[in-house]
Amino acid sequence: MIIIMLGAPGTGKGTVGNLLAEKLGIPHISSGEIFRSYINSDDEIGKEVKSYVSEGKLVPDELTIRILEKRLQESDTQKGCILDGYPRTVVQAESLDALLKKQNRSVKVAVNLSLSDDEIVDRITKRRSCPNVDCREIYNLDFRKPKVENVCDKCGSTLIIREDDNEATVRKRLENYHNISENLIEFYQHKDILYTVKLNNESNKVSSDIAKEIEEYLKR
Repeated sequence: MIIIMLGAPGTGKGTVGNLLAEKLGIPHISSGEIFRSYINSDDEIGKEVKSYVSEGKLVPDELTIRILEKRLQESDTQKGCILDGYPRTVVQAESLDALLKKQNRSVKVAVNLSLSDDEIVDRITKRRSCPNVDCREIYNLDFRKPKVENVCDKCGSTLIIREDDNEATVRKRLENYHNISENLIEFYQHKDILYTVKLNNESNKVSSDIAKEIEEYLKR
């Protein structure tokens, strides 16, 4: 079962993806984590990835699909996986389909977490992050407050506002998302495997509720 998480920055697809992975007993694979693991391994592929990341450049599609192919050959993915952060474009989606076809697999569903730009800006600018590299817990002043103001529940570190969690930066990221990634929604809609979850900041629905909703959908 291959599941793809789609959605603009701030929709919570990473959190939902992790929860869904736990429910289904399959790994949650984010492109960022794959890149970091290869950089840390310091092998030839890792050095190639590092050469792009260190200069702030996007890792080329050809290299990304090679890395993903290796990852999907690992034993923990035999029952499937949840992909988060890849594909980002229709070209990447087509490359992924070709790769999965070689492995006699296919994407079962592309989950699109939909939230308006204004609500995303509101959500991200109210986000607070734990700076502890061994924790990285995320909070929100509206719907996931820390028990003690400005203190991480898990490790006790003082929470911070990340430098890029400001309205101007968020709106620029959203503009890039709409220009580059939104065609993916149409791509998977045409393949009849798109499942959209409409979100709003007024709802009491939390990430675990969303993961449960997707799990129920997959049983149909």
